[in-house]
Amino acid sequence: MFKNYTIEIGGRTLSIDIGRVCAQANGAALLRYGDTTVLSTATASDKPRDGIDFFPLSVEYEEKMYSVGKIPGGFNKREGKASENAVLTSRVIDRPMRPLFPKDYRNDVTLNNMVMSVDKNCRPEVVAMLGASLSTTISDIPFDGPCAMTQMGLVNGEFVVNPSQEQWDNGDLQLTVASTSEKVIMIEAGANIVPEDRMLEAIYKCHDINQEIIAFFKKIREEVGKEKHTYTSCAVPEELFAKIREIVPPAEMEHAVFTDEKQVREENIRNITERLTEAFADNEEYLAILGEAIYQYEKKTVRKMILKDHKRPDGRAINEIRPLAAEVDLIPRVHGSAMFTRGQTQICDVVTLAPLSEVQKIDGLDEYVTYKRYLHHYNFPSYSVGETKVSRGPGRREIGHGALAEKALVPVLPSEEEFPYAIRAVSETFESNGSTSMASTCASCMSLMAAGVPIKAMVAGISCGLVTGDTDDDFVVLTDIQGLEDFFGDMDFKVTGTKEGITAIQMDIKIHGLTRPIVEEAIRRTKEARLYIMDEVMSKAIPAPRAEVSKYAPKIIQIQIDPQKIGDVVGQKGKNINEIIARTGVKIDITDDGAVSVCGTDPEKMNAAIDMIKIITTDFESGQILKGSVVSIKEFGAFIEFAPGKEGMVHISKIANERINRVEDVLTLGDVVTVICLGKDKMGRISFSIKDVPADKK
Repeated sequence: MFKNYTIEIGGRTLSIDIGRVCAQANGAALLRYGDTTVLSTATASDKPRDGIDFFPLSVEYEEKMYSVGKIPGGFNKREGKASENAVLTSRVIDRPMRPLFPKDYRNDVTLNNMVMSVDKNCRPEVVAMLGASLSTTISDIPFDGPCAMTQMGLVNGEFVVNPSQEQWDNGDLQLTVASTSEKVIMIEAGANIVPEDRMLEAIYKCHDINQEIIAFFKKIREEVGKEKHTYTSCAVPEELFAKIREIVPPAEMEHAVFTDEKQVREENIRNITERLTEAFADNEEYLAILGEAIYQYEKKTVRKMILKDHKRPDGRAINEIRPLAAEVDLIPRVHGSAMFTRGQTQICDVVTLAPLSEVQKIDGLDEYVTYKRYLHHYNFPSYSVGETKVSRGPGRREIGHGALAEKALVPVLPSEEEFPYAIRAVSETFESNGSTSMASTCASCMSLMAAGVPIKAMVAGISCGLVTGDTDDDFVVLTDIQGLEDFFGDMDFKVTGTKEGITAIQMDIKIHGLTRPIVEEAIRRTKEARLYIMDEVMSKAIPAPRAEVSKYAPKIIQIQIDPQKIGDVVGQKGKNINEIIARTGVKIDITDDGAVSVCGTDPEKMNAAIDMIKIITTDFESGQILKGSVVSIKEFGAFIEFAPGKEGMVHISKIANERINRVEDVLTLGDVVTVICLGKDKMGRISFSIKDVPADKK
């Protein structure tokens, strides 16, 4: 049965069709916001997947190029590997949805969101987020929703609900907030140094709007929602926990997990696992779920000690940061490098500078091709956690961590006019035990400064964790969580910023939302921590950006020319610009507005290229003194080339003070001579002279 529902959000109508398409999916909704159309479906397998101890949820965000009237590039002319934006959008949808499925559910679930048309005033990402929640809510898949998501921009000091793509790209805030009917469940933000109180205001404006959407979704569920299907629970039986506690008493488990050495803790758990495996050798049913049971026992032990006794596994206070260290110039010859260590988390970041011609081209669901001038790439090799695994390239986690650190630093980067370079930062994870993305932010900031990038302010990042009890008031917020506290805790709340405000937020939780006091406490703690990191560690390693780029980095000189002269510089089929490059060995970039960047390592050759460009773009004037080479000799005079495509003639009578019969008696092809412009002759032609050049200019 086909039904249509509508609601106003941010001054625009969201229209939803239920029962119109995809009847064989467990749940489906066709959403239209403005002219942006997204098909969201939710499907689940009939039975749980065997041999796994996690919920196999897959979230897909498909960008169809026909949605913006484009044919995909490449040989096959088909959509291929998901773009970085698609990967990041999938992650943002996954994070609030995952905690709302039953913890003991092991059936495969796929949430697919297909972008079918795009209206530049209605971003498809927010439509997909709402579609994923609604299609799952009305399906028969067990789900403790609905949840809703709203995006908030900040344009000229005013908040904008679900901003257009232009407002999103050019505003001071890119905030996405997901909520349940009671609490905030996910926060993702990029910000242009927005103060903490302003950020909190934006978060809870989104939360209020989400409540209206959730009420709307509940109405739809009441009318067309399916009854939730039963499923096979994969929960560990309580009797197994009881038997494990008899063999490994709680005090022994506490001793095993409470150590500041990750390797020692893993060895202790390995020994316990061997004992229990031997004890249950004759019980195949218990052996099949023993790993999950030990994990749950370890988790309950850690949570109990933190919540009741405020005792952390490594003995720190709840607001204490692990030992910190920072240094720069670790790697020779690169353009900039820095290493940041926090406990057993260690990141080495390397910065590379290049001309603007090497910016990354982004061909996505926009009406225009966009470019990324700053790239932050994050790598997480298996040796960083003491494991062995073949590298298959960056996965969704690596892309997400790199994007978060990139978002953290973009607000403090100099403009292209101030610093005409493309910039790439690569964070190599040397060691990992919690929040490598925040360590990447700190290392990258120092590496940029070491490379001579004149950033506007120092940026640091830190993560807070959470352990909750049975009531909303029973919780402990932990500053600087390590891996164990992340695995067994309820929250990973990452915040980056300067001393003045926030540049990025990423909040992941495993429970059904956070109360406002928890959010406020986490933001307050992260501010305290990042100020401490900047003052006590980063500033001592490198207090400010270096005045000059490395001697190994390319140098760039930038000048402005008349945009109408660009064609003269380029020449027919690129003849002039290619000739300048061939003579000087530099790289030249010219923008449509006439900004010319000359990049090279030899200042003398760079200046020579600049001189040629200036000559090409400057009209000859009387009294102007130039230097050029003889490229052609005629009976009546010689032609002098001052720059590629720019020539002038010296009449035979203006070559020497004495009378000469033949030009060849004085000049030969290739001679470099100095001339002075005499202005225009009676026929309007520019005249030059060699003999009239002042003696002190020859």
